[in-house]
Amino acid sequence: MVIHACDRPDRSGALKDEFLDNERVVIFEDGYGVSRSSDYIIYSVEAENIDRIVAEYGRATKKNAIVGGQTSCKAPEIAAFERHLPSDTEIISCHSLHGPNVDPKGQPLVLIRHRASQKSFDLVSNVLSCLGSEHVHLTAEAHDRITADTQAVTHAAFLSMGTAWQANNQFPWEMTRYVGGIENVKCNITLRIYSNKWHVYAGLAILNPSAKQQIRQYAESVTDLFKLMLGGHKSELGRRVKTAGEAVFTAAGRRGEPLLLSDEVLDRFSLGNAPKERTPNNHLSLLAMVDCWWKLGIVPYDHMICSTPLFRLWLGVTEYLFREPGLLDEVINTAIEDSTFRSDDLEFTFAARGWSDCVSFGDFSSYRDRFEQIQSYFAPRFPEATRVGNEMIKVILEKT
Repeated sequence: MVIHACDRPDRSGALKDEFLDNERVVIFEDGYGVSRSSDYIIYSVEAENIDRIVAEYGRATKKNAIVGGQTSCKAPEIAAFERHLPSDTEIISCHSLHGPNVDPKGQPLVLIRHRASQKSFDLVSNVLSCLGSEHVHLTAEAHDRITADTQAVTHAAFLSMGTAWQANNQFPWEMTRYVGGIENVKCNITLRIYSNKWHVYAGLAILNPSAKQQIRQYAESVTDLFKLMLGGHKSELGRRVKTAGEAVFTAAGRRGEPLLLSDEVLDRFSLGNAPKERTPNNHLSLLAMVDCWWKLGIVPYDHMICSTPLFRLWLGVTEYLFREPGLLDEVINTAIEDSTFRSDDLEFTFAARGWSDCVSFGDFSSYRDRFEQIQSYFAPRFPEATRVGNEMIKVILEKT
C-alpha cells in the first residue's frame, strides 16, 4: 500500500522533507494529484472549509474511489461530498472521538457508511484497524446528535472557566481554593482544551445545529442558577438542582452503581500544592451541566460507547458531586451562604453567555479571537497540564 498526501502550499516543502526517505509515502503539490491517483481519499480539513476544498478538488476524484472526511460535524461534510463528488464515488466517513494527544487504542472511531458497498466498507474498516480503535457504526445524523450531546456543552463549560479565570487575572492552580479534588479536573481539562487548535471546537459548536441549542441551554442554566444564588433562594435552588440530579442519575439507573471517579483519583492529579483543608465551592459549572442535561432530556450514560475521554471525566466529576453523600447539600449551602467564589461565578456567567452568543451568531472569526486570547494567557502551563492530563485520562479510561 502506498500513501498519497498533500498539505497547504506553504507546508508542502516541509512535508516532502519529512517523508523524503519513505518510499511508501508520496507527497503531491496539491489535492488534484491526490484525488486523481488514490483509491481511498480522506479530507482532513477544518469543518468550516470542507465545502470549499471539496469543491476545488472533488472533480478530480479517481473513478469509483472511496471518499471520506474527519471533520467533527458531519452535516456540512456529507453535503459537500454529495454536492461536489462524481456520482460513481463511494462515501464512507469517519471521526476519532478523542484529541490529538490521546492514544487511539481502544477509543471510539465512528464509521459512517453513507453511500458505499459492503466490500468498500470492509476495506475502509480494515485500513483504519491499524489505529486499534473501537469501531462504532452510525449515520451522519446520529453522529452529529451524539457528538453534540457528549462534546458541545462539555467544551463550552471549560471554555467559560478559562475565560472567567483570565478575566479575573487568575492562574487557578496558584490559588489554594482551586487545588484538590474536583478542582484538579477543572484546571487540567481547561488547559488541555486551550492547548489545542481553536477550530477543533469551533466547527463542532457552530456548524452542528444540535450543539447550538445545547450551548444556549447551558448558558441559560448557568444564568438561572446564578440568579437563585444571588437572590438567596435556597429552597428553590435546592429543589431545582435535586430534581435535575434525580432525572439524570437516579432515573438513569445509577443508584447503587460504583462511581466513575473517587476521592483518591480526583486528588492525585494537581498542578499546585494541595491545601490541608478543602475550600467549599458551589460548583456552578457542574450544577448547570446537570440542569442543562435535565432541561434537554439528555441521559449522558446512553452515549458512553461514543464518548470522548474529556466527556467521561466531566461526567465522572458531576456524578461524584451529585452522588457522594452530603456533598450536594454542602454545595447548595455554600452557594447561598459563602461568597468566596462570587466574583468568579459572575465572570463565569458572563463567559457562558458570551460563548453562546458567539456560537449562535456563527462567527468563526470572533470564536478564534476569543479562544486565542485566552490561549496565550495560559500558554506557559500547557506542557505540564498536558502531562498531568494524559495521566488523568489514562486512569479514567481504565475505569470506564
